[in-house]
Formats: sequence, C-alpha cells, structure tokens
Amino acid sequence: MLWVAGAAIAAITVAVVMRGADVEALHRAWRAATARPLVVVGVATVYTGAFVLRALAWRRVLPSLPLGHALAAICVALAGNHLLPARLGEPLRVASAVRRAGVPVDAAVASTVTLRAVDAVALVGLALVLAPGTVARLPGSTAIAVAAVLAAGIAVGGGVWLRRRAARPDAGVATPDVWVVAAAVTAWAVEAVVVWQAAQWAGVALTASEALLVSVVAVLGQVAAIAPGGVGTYEAAGTAGLAALGVEPATALAVIVAAHALKTVYALAAGGVGLLMPAPGLADRVRLPRHRPGAQPPSPPAASAPVVLFLPAHDEAATVADVVTRVPARVSEHPVWCVVVDDGSRDDTAARAEAAGARVLRRERNGGLGAAVRDGLALAATFQPAAVAFCDADGEYAPEELARVVAPILAGQAHYVVGSRFCGDIAHMRLHRRWGNLVLTRALAVVARQRVTDGQSGYRAVSPAAARAAEIAHDYNYAQVLTLDLLAKGYGYTEVPISYRWRTQGQSFVRLGSYVTAVVPAVWRLLGRVAAHQPAPAGAGTTPAWPPTASDGAG
Repeated sequence: MLWVAGAAIAAITVAVVMRGADVEALHRAWRAATARPLVVVGVATVYTGAFVLRALAWRRVLPSLPLGHALAAICVALAGNHLLPARLGEPLRVASAVRRAGVPVDAAVASTVTLRAVDAVALVGLALVLAPGTVARLPGSTAIAVAAVLAAGIAVGGGVWLRRRAARPDAGVATPDVWVVAAAVTAWAVEAVVVWQAAQWAGVALTASEALLVSVVAVLGQVAAIAPGGVGTYEAAGTAGLAALGVEPATALAVIVAAHALKTVYALAAGGVGLLMPAPGLADRVRLPRHRPGAQPPSPPAASAPVVLFLPAHDEAATVADVVTRVPARVSEHPVWCVVVDDGSRDDTAARAEAAGARVLRRERNGGLGAAVRDGLALAATFQPAAVAFCDADGEYAPEELARVVAPILAGQAHYVVGSRFCGDIAHMRLHRRWGNLVLTRALAVVARQRVTDGQSGYRAVSPAAARAAEIAHDYNYAQVLTLDLLAKGYGYTEVPISYRWRTQGQSFVRLGSYVTAVVPAVWRLLGRVAAHQPAPAGAGTTPAWPPTASDGAG
C-alpha cells in the first residue's frame, strides 16, 4: 500500500513539475549535458567521492567491513531509496553488509543508524550555518526540525551503544569520532557539485557556497518524502532555495529537476554495479547457491508401504468429510492412509474427519499452516511410507489426483513434487490472486534458481527421505520455505499438472500484508542459514505425539 501511494505521488508530482518548469531551461541543460559527456563523467566521479567518504566513515566505525563492500552497500541503498517509497532502501545497506561481508547484524544496524543520524545532523548544521532563514521558510520546516532533533538523539544514542560494544574484547566496532563527523560534512559539500553543474547547464550562475546551500536545502526537503527518490519534496525545497537566491521560480525548478534526474540515473547505475561488485554480489547472496549437494534418487518402496496423504485443516467442518471420502484407497498397489491435521479448529472438523474414515492428529491450538504441515510431515515419516502427499482440506484440490502427484516419487524420478495449477486446469481463481501467485512464483524461481510455475500450490508430495529432512522455519505458511529448504539440500524437484477450483466454503487465511511480513523474513533467515551452512532452529522438525487411531485407509 505504501509503495502504491508513493508511486502515485511520484507520478502526480512529475506531471505537475513538468508543467511548472521552464522547458527552455530544461532543453538548454539537456543540450549542454549531451554535448559534453566528459563533463557528466567528471561530475559523476566527483559525486562518487561523497559516497567514498561515507564508506570510509563506515569503515572507521566498523573496521571489519572492507571498503569495497561498504561502498557497494551504500550504493545499493541509494538505488533502493530511488525505487522504494519512504526511504525503504536503507535496510538494503545493512543486508548487503551482513550477507556479503559477514558483518554481525547488530553491529551493521547500529553503525548504519548512527552514521545516517550523523549525516542528518551534519546536513541540518550546514543549513543553519549557511542560511537559517531559508530553512525556516521551507515546506515542512517543522518536520525538518523534529527530524533534526530525533537524528541528534539517535546519533548520541548510537554513539553510546557503539562505545559500550567497543569495550568488549570481540567488539569489531569503534566509537564515531571527529573524523566521522568531518567526513559527513565533507560528503554533503562534495554532493553540491551536482546542483552547481545543473545550474551551469541551465544558464544559472551559482557560487560554490550557493550551490551547497541549495543542495542541502533540497536534500532536507526529502526528510518527509513518501515518493521514491523524494520526488516532489526535493524539487519543492530546492526550488525554494534557489528562489531565495533570486532565481526565477520556473528556471529554479528546471535546475532542480535536472540535478535530480542526474542523481537518479547515477543512483540506479551505481546501485546496479553495487549489486554485482565486489564479489560475492548481493544478488547471489539472496539466492540459493548455484552448486548444491545432490541427493540419491528415492529408493524403490516396499509394496506394502503406504502412501500417506495428510490434510491440514482449521475450521473446515463444511468440507473435510467430502475431501476425505474422495481419497483413493490405493495408488499403484500401495494402500493410502489419510490423516487430517486438525490445527486447533473451533468447530467439529476433527469429528467429521474421523467419521469419514481419516486418522486425526489434533493440535491443541491454532499454530498456522506451516506448523500443521511440519507436524504432518514429521508424523507421516514415522509410518515408513512409500510417499507423503498433502493438500488443503477445503476442496480446492482434487484428492482423486493423488496418483498423479506421487507418481514421480514412486518411479524414483524426484524427491519433491509440486502440483502446478498453472500447468493444469484452473476452474476459477480471482484475478488479483492469479497475479499475486504469478508474481510470487517468479520471485521464488529467481531465488531458487529453479524453473517453478506454481510457487504457492497447496498440493505437494515428498519422498520419505525429503519428509524426514524437511525443515519449515515458520508457522504461518510453508510454500516458499519448504521449496527453498529441500532444493538447498539437493532434493530433486519436479511439477505435475493438477486441477484447481476456488473454495466455496469458509475463508482463505492468506492476506497479502501478513503473508509478506511473515514469509519474507523467514526466507531471508533460511537463505542466511544456507549461506552459513546452519540447520534450522531447534524444534523446527520435531515429531508430534501420536495416539494410534482409526483405520489404515479412507475412501
């Protein structure tokens, strides 16, 4: 929602800005820049110096961080801030340092927050020294004042935290000193070259101190920015700064638009380089390794070994009995055992499942789909199965297609099978869910380095070995983390086409906000463990208590 709001604000702002700017001054700036590309390269080189200074300051506080990785992380964050709303690119700086350089998370966060606060204090200090009256007249000056006070508090608090940590033998951090503050001030001064050159291109003569003032004022305007890159607030504040120096407003707006355009192009280019260099690139650190261990093909199962199909269920009394009665009794001569994992239902889901012939594993409280699938896999693995499959109990998936889903496992062709709705038949799926599924699936395929057509399918099967090895690292859902976990361990993956129909009873638990906030951090942690060769947290794959009940089959 925030991204949509930011994008909308940016689009409206661009339309308004282009109507208010001096078009001839913009054309003049464009012609001057394209006529002398070496000048553009020179400005970009000097501008880079500002970020080198910030990287050096970061290294002074965090000596274990190599300079190249410090600069790359800052550039990645810069690009993120130009693509994401509300300066949400800043966490990418921490992520890059942690994932690529192995810096401890707490040290990376504390040093980043402290240094950004120092940057903000230095910026406000420069503005107050150069032209306090102009700052007072800026749009959002109250917000700037509040932000300055907060930044000063954060800078002091962060410095105290770093000092305490620096006292530890294994600290790896240092307390910010006068050189860090000097680097912050100098970096802002160096950045002013962009505004100075943009003004030259547009035919406006500025002194170095005037360019610094306008640059500082324009950046201050981004304090309250929502739109990506601070589009709108940067232009408003920068134009006000130039107007205070006597520049005609339309021409002033053209200068600031030209400067912001150059900064944006630089940010995207530098961020792209920062993603890839130095090695290892951040893109590689947010994906599974190219080379992974390979698991042996599934062993031929004994003829008497059951195929276990378990159905996670929460308040599915309206549909669970129908699904259970449709489960086939046998698959390729293997008996089928149906288990319903009742995830703390408040209705009579468990009773109806038992009445229909299923075994029931009761969870005392609702833990989430991921927790239910974790328990189902752990339990099924104790039955010495030929294969383990699971699908939702809401009737969206056809239990009659069980043979198709487990066939690659019984044939020894794969350890992990996902039923793909998008390769099969979808009777109905709401448009926003279809697009959401496709976007998430594409993201999963990139991270997994694996062709995936349905990353959120609720109909899957695993071999006994994969069932024992599977680790589901969070309770909310399992789809992405199970796939990444098994692929990281080398278990062979394949897909089969399945049919799908939209549920007619009950409600889906999936909500975009909850899904993203639960799944993305879990995927991030999983990738971190893969990179560090660490197992999942203790208890992620424990076997639930099981009272033997009911018959060996259903349907």
